[in-house]
Amino acid sequence: MRSKKGVHVFPAFWAAALTLFLGLSMASAYAGDLSEIKERGVLRHLGVVYSNFVTGSGDGLDVEMVRLFDEHLGVKYEFVETTWVDAVSDLIGKKVVPRGDNIEISGDAPTRGDIIGTGFTILPWREKIVEFSIESFPTQIWLVTRVDSPLVPIQPSGDMEKDIGAVKRQLVNQSVLGVERTCLDPNLYGLKEAGASTIQFTMTLNALVPAVINGDAQTTILEVPDALDALQKWPGKIKIIGPLSPMQSMAYAFRKSSPELRDSFNVFLQQCKRDGTYSNLVKKYYPLVFNYYPEFFQ
Repeated sequence: MRSKKGVHVFPAFWAAALTLFLGLSMASAYAGDLSEIKERGVLRHLGVVYSNFVTGSGDGLDVEMVRLFDEHLGVKYEFVETTWVDAVSDLIGKKVVPRGDNIEISGDAPTRGDIIGTGFTILPWREKIVEFSIESFPTQIWLVTRVDSPLVPIQPSGDMEKDIGAVKRQLVNQSVLGVERTCLDPNLYGLKEAGASTIQFTMTLNALVPAVINGDAQTTILEVPDALDALQKWPGKIKIIGPLSPMQSMAYAFRKSSPELRDSFNVFLQQCKRDGTYSNLVKKYYPLVFNYYPEFFQ
């Protein structure tokens, strides 16, 4: 372990120690597993307004799912709006800064919620400090540009690495919008090494496509759900060039000190998948996803 100006840096081999430290400190600072939540009578849903997962109008795929889970538990639903930068900190009560696949813990933070549900992608650095539910939604990073761009959508080869390489070869001298500390951080996908100039976007993720349409950058990276939503919102304005990552998955996130809550949610989500409740909600908010990933929802 080494420190820089008082901030402790945790490389990969410290993951186990970090997990133990966080579990003990959070358990003592804030009781929030299933029994405590039932006693409190409220489950707090941390969400970022993003695509059709959390619309900002009181609905969305993840909003409806957490509401149903609250009904299942017999507790009240409370939505707590957060940001991509603060979501994990608001859940675990520690200030977190990702450093590639590793993290820095820089102090304590208020614990504002019990579950993150907001189109939350499973990433290595997040797995070090939260527990994820079973997979809830398929995703991938796609390169998106205006329909009049000279970039050409690739022909899928059946080999994901070849497809990613074909997309990256078109990025030379192209500007790419991304967002730090999210799964849309260009630094995660080697875009500079491919010859692109990256621009860190400071507005919400929902504003990425309008920024490209308006000419603020030549391209942007998007997750699959957001890209599908954008194709419906701006028909004839954008096109998908191809993938920049292997397949990924989204899930709901819980504190490592809340295993019973996570396990209860997993049982609930599995039941919703079996009885069609979850599939119907996905059709409501992301109907196009079944055309791309039918096997995920079988």
